[in-house]
Amino acid sequence: MKLHRSLCLVALMFLVIITSSITSVEGRKHHHHKHKKDKKKNNSDNCTVPGSSPASPPTIPGHASYPTGSKTFDVLSFGAKGNGVSDDSKAFLTAWKAACKISGATVEIPSGFKFLIKPITLQGPCMPNLVLQINGALLAPPKVGSWPKSSLFQWINFKWIHNFTIQGSGVVDGQGSQWWTPSNQIYLIQALRFYSSFNVTVRDIKIINSPQCHLKFDSSGGIQVDNITISSPETSPNTDGIHLQNTRDVEIQHSNIGCGDDCVSIQTGCSNVHIHHINCGPGHGISLGGLGKDKSVACVSNIVVEKVSVFNTLAGVRIKTWQGGMGSVKNVSFSNIQVSDVKVPIIIDQYYCDKDICKNQTMAVAISGVKYDQIVGTYTSRPVHLACSNGIPCTDVDLTDIQLKPSFKYRGLDEAMCWNSYGKSQGPLYPSSIDSCVRRDGGSVKRIARSREHVCF
Repeated sequence: MKLHRSLCLVALMFLVIITSSITSVEGRKHHHHKHKKDKKKNNSDNCTVPGSSPASPPTIPGHASYPTGSKTFDVLSFGAKGNGVSDDSKAFLTAWKAACKISGATVEIPSGFKFLIKPITLQGPCMPNLVLQINGALLAPPKVGSWPKSSLFQWINFKWIHNFTIQGSGVVDGQGSQWWTPSNQIYLIQALRFYSSFNVTVRDIKIINSPQCHLKFDSSGGIQVDNITISSPETSPNTDGIHLQNTRDVEIQHSNIGCGDDCVSIQTGCSNVHIHHINCGPGHGISLGGLGKDKSVACVSNIVVEKVSVFNTLAGVRIKTWQGGMGSVKNVSFSNIQVSDVKVPIIIDQYYCDKDICKNQTMAVAISGVKYDQIVGTYTSRPVHLACSNGIPCTDVDLTDIQLKPSFKYRGLDEAMCWNSYGKSQGPLYPSSIDSCVRRDGGSVKRIARSREHVCF
């Protein structure tokens, strides 16, 4: 019995010694292998322990690393530098693609950083309720030569996006001064452009110094613009604030827009547009058109502009069409408009021309159902200018409660200038020449105008 216990004890001790030796050898092998691997890669942070989670991206100094499973996609966590000099386009695009796959996700442009972004397309379709949170600054390339020639038409292009919001306290800076020289005005460039996008909201942000148009919606619908600021110098040509084309169901409200061209430009294919509580100036005012260029068809309907302040602009509220066009502008209302130092507050110009001389043509975009109500303030050149087509007169043009006085900058004429416009006027009207600005309308005139509208149906 004692012999049996002794043999068992010896066997156990032998087993412990063998196991210890194997562990020691394996440990040295592992240490030697790890040392060689570390020496080769010189970066042990890329190693992961079997069964553990992959390593998180390195932390940006002063900024948290990207949390796995979060719905917030911070561009810094995708490699953006945010120093205003390095190209952060790739990081922005990568963050966008990741967020696009998740419902309710947010792409974050954090405050305190400046991100240089080259011309880029952010494309959908994406999961619904995607948000671009701009709290920092986005900068366009400042030099014309640094823009790829294939991307001369837009800076940040949103394409096929639904149920999307841009918001934040940050700035979108087009850095467009080099584009404002005469030699570069041949290009048509948008800072933020939406194409074929629906249920889009843009709110709270500031857009400045675009090469040309600051915010454009093209072939889109269900658009909300709320509490934004758009600004560029008066010396910046062709820099529309908001440009609408082939877009319907739009509301623009509670915003300040001052630029070198139209505060809001409404082009062909637009309908159901409501603009209210806007401060516009300096610039060219709020315009429908120019429409019908190069004998094209233009269709615009159901436009309401109200409770708007327009100051230091070329026009107040304006409809402009080229001779030779086709189509119609109808059901337009301008009401409760306060103007200050506006060259001509009320304009219909069916002889619009961007050259010294344009050839007279008989065809025209038909204009009907235009209401001007409570247009009050000061002008510097002429109170009213209604120049309607010889061949197709303007019909149902109503002027109600128009009170316009010369400003202290006045250098023009007190008389309203009106040609071939039909409708009615109702006081108070000042100056008194406005009372005779529209003629009472016979049925034959309306039939002529309506015969030109069928192309829009």
